[in-house]
This record gives sequence, C-alpha cells and structure tokens, in this order.
Amino acid sequence: MASQVKFLDTTLRDGEQSAGIGMTVEEKMQIARQLARMKVDIIEAGFAASSPGDFEAVSRIANEVEGPIICSLSRAVAGDVDAAWNAIKGAKKPRIHVFLSSSEIHQMHQLRKDREDVMNMAVDMVSRAKGYCDDVEFSPMDATRTNRDYLYRMLEEVIKVGATTINIADTVGYAIPSDFQTMLNDIQQNVRGIENVTLSVHCHNDLGLAVSNSLAAIEVGARQVEGCINGIGERAGNASLEEIIMALDTRKDFFGVDLNVDTTQIYPSSRLVSRITGMNVQANKAIVGENAFRHASGIHQDGVLKDRSTYEVMKPERVGLPPDVQLVLGKLSGRAGLQARLETLGFSLDREEVTGVYQRFLELADKKPEITDRDLEILMDEENRSTSEPVTYALETVHFTSGDKDIPTATVRLIGPDGETRTDASTGNGPVDAVCRAIDRVVGTTARIEDFQVQAVTEGRDSVGSVTMRIENSGRIFTGRGANTDIIVASAQAYLSAMNRMLAADEEAALPAVGTTPD
Repeated sequence: MASQVKFLDTTLRDGEQSAGIGMTVEEKMQIARQLARMKVDIIEAGFAASSPGDFEAVSRIANEVEGPIICSLSRAVAGDVDAAWNAIKGAKKPRIHVFLSSSEIHQMHQLRKDREDVMNMAVDMVSRAKGYCDDVEFSPMDATRTNRDYLYRMLEEVIKVGATTINIADTVGYAIPSDFQTMLNDIQQNVRGIENVTLSVHCHNDLGLAVSNSLAAIEVGARQVEGCINGIGERAGNASLEEIIMALDTRKDFFGVDLNVDTTQIYPSSRLVSRITGMNVQANKAIVGENAFRHASGIHQDGVLKDRSTYEVMKPERVGLPPDVQLVLGKLSGRAGLQARLETLGFSLDREEVTGVYQRFLELADKKPEITDRDLEILMDEENRSTSEPVTYALETVHFTSGDKDIPTATVRLIGPDGETRTDASTGNGPVDAVCRAIDRVVGTTARIEDFQVQAVTEGRDSVGSVTMRIENSGRIFTGRGANTDIIVASAQAYLSAMNRMLAADEEAALPAVGTTPD
C-alpha cells in the first residue's frame, strides 16, 4: 500500500529570506489562502518572534486559513517558543518548529557554545514546545555537515521529549543525492524511536541539487519534504515544491507514493508568488516556466500536433495552465465575460469586487484593443497590491519631459499620509531618475536604486510594462512593483511602492521587539 508524502511550504518564511523580498501581512494572507487551495499539508507561516509584523502575519494565518497545519519557526530559545505558540494557538492544527545548529562549525563560530550545552538547549526547548502543542518539529541546522554520532544522540533525545517530526536540514546545500541517501539510511538504523516520527528533509539549492536530494530522500523513506514555490529562498533558494510534486505525480510508477496536493493549483500559485515577490520565473523553468510547454523544433511541433504525449510527460492542465481557447476581451466586454475569464485564471471574486476590477479593466481597455490573460493577471495584481501594500504616499499624477537634446524633468503629485496633496519637481540623468528624485523631494528621504527590471507583459507595442525596482537604504533592501502601458509611470509606481515599504519598516522598527535573543 502506498504511503503519503507530506509537503511543508516555507515560501512565507524561508522564501521571504530571498534578498530583496519583503511581504506585507495582506500579501502573506493571499499566498497562504492560495496554498490552502493547493492543499499543501503544512504552511510554515513565518518566524513569529522575528518581528511584530511576522507575529501578526502568523497569527492571522493561524486564525483565518483552514485546512493545512499552520506552523511557526522558533529558535531553541524560550522567548521564541512562547512567541510561536502565542501566534499559532488559534489554528485548528498548530505546529511549533524548533531549530538549532548541530554542526561543529556552526556551534563554534555562530553559537559559541559547547556540544553539551547545545544538546541541552535542544531538549529543553522541544520539551517546552511540547507543553504547548502535540505537534512539534525539530531541525538540526546544518545536519549534513554534522558529526554523525552526535547527530544520532541529539535526535534520540528530542524524540524522547516529544518531537513528532525530525527534519534533516541541508542548510547550505552541501549534500549529494547518493551520499544523502546513505546519511538518511544511517539515521533510520541508528536513532532509537525514529520509526515513530515523520522523517523530513529541507534542502537548499547551492549546488543545484535541492530537488534531486529531496527526491532521493523520498526513495529511502522521508515522508515530509520542505520547500518553496518557484524554488525561492535564502541564497540560491530552496527545493522547488512544484518540481518535486510533479516528479512524484508523473512518476508514481517509480516512487509509489500518494500526494494530497491539488496539482491544478500549481500554476496559479507560481504566478501569485512571482507577482507578489517581484521575482520573475525564468522562461525555461520546469513545470511553471513560460517555455515549459512550448515547442520550437519542427519535429517536436509535428509530434505534439499529432499527440501531445510524444514530447510532453505531463498535461499542461494537470498543473493548472489555462486552456488555449480564450475569450477575446476588450472595452465592449461585459462584467460576466470578465468574471468568467478571471475565474478560469484562478481568481475568485464576488459581485462587489468584480465591479471594482471592471472599472480598472475599462481604463486599460481604452489603451489596448484586446486584453490578454497576462494583462488580466497584472490587473489583478495591481488591484490586490492597492489593498495589501502599505500606503503612506499615493501617486496621483506624474508628468515628465525628455529627449536626446533636453534635460529630463519630472513633476509628481502625491497624496500624503495626512490626505494633503504635495507636488514637487526635479531633473535627472533620464526620465526615470528625474521621477524618482521628484518623489524623494516630496517624501523627504532618499534611497539608492539597486535593481531595476522592466518586462513587457505581452507582445506588441501596446503591451503593459511591468517594473520591479529594488531600493537600498542603510543596508536594507525593499522591493516595489508597478505596471502601466507607460513605462515611466510604472517606474514611478514601483519606486513609490518600495519607498512605502521602507517607511512602513521604519514604523515597525520603532515597535517593541517580540521574543528574546539567545543567551
């Protein structure tokens, strides 16, 4: 009889650790609700003790999102464990995930504690977490570079005090699939009580092997896998959940395991995470990339036209790609046509929400004769962003002049936090620079643009341009997004979006800290 593999999605925790990503509470709620629709087994909603904002996000997800287990990460510190429980206690299925460095290099250089002290910390904090809830996960951080005998003993001790999931963390992406399998087999043979808990893996992608290591682990008995949508995360990212899921789904003949996941929600989940984080999915990305089901070779095209299985090992609709047959939407389209297409793309709206979106749809239709699916995705992204992002300043108008012989000049009018309209102007070395400088003058602060990406959403001269901008201020990175048929306007939206996030972070930093720091 096949056994089930569970998926812990850590997009909202480890995924947010990607450089330049910073999600608001409302954006995290959007992703959490989509992950629930996708039926992931566990949502790691955040690191509750890390900030008031993260605590709020974890708490709201725990109280409002039903279906998956809701988990908060916690260092092996009393204040962290307490904060994790206070954040997730409203969940129907709560979990506390305690982690602690186990490798000598981490203990020596980061914790600066000896092995026995670290062992006691692990046991004490798993025991403390167990006092709050039955479901407790423990992760020995940097497990793949840890002395095996010490690792076995640590795992035995935390199992004795109540850990229900043991997660082997390849924190720095050091593992090689065959060697990783040997390690996991050794753990199962040498750790007393391991047969009574769920064996999990958390693989990073520093050597490009996160998915391979995760699949190799499942082969030898791991029954929980951790990862992120689109493979985002710290450094080179985490294991890409959609790739693992579809490998298991497509090759069930080989792996012989069951999944609870609704695979048709993979593509909508990928698009949502990409839009919210501002991290574009590479075109040739497996499963969810733009070219994943495109065929350029004449031989391939001929085969696919006769039977798609000649060159495709899975059906596009299996991962939730919208059907090829599309309604042609334009300014004469009604609300019903718009709502039907949005529902096909995975957006569920009530009558009042459709009315609001329809007005923005008509504004776009005045600029474009035909509205594509990608246009609608951007339209919905802008609609959601307007309600989920922190808004200290709102862009009312932007005007600019430029040319190869002229000095670029821009004027912006913003609505301030007091509701008053404020206007200022500036010159720059280009229209985008001039607009950003004008915004700086109104807001009264400056930031350095670290990354500036422009992407045409669809083909054609009338395409909506999507702009992602990362700004730096005092060593902190903030990401903003904007979309418009005018790239300069989209750039102004993106820069102001990032500035609003920076101002919100300043306000949050002034709030009392949550939890405590290690001794």
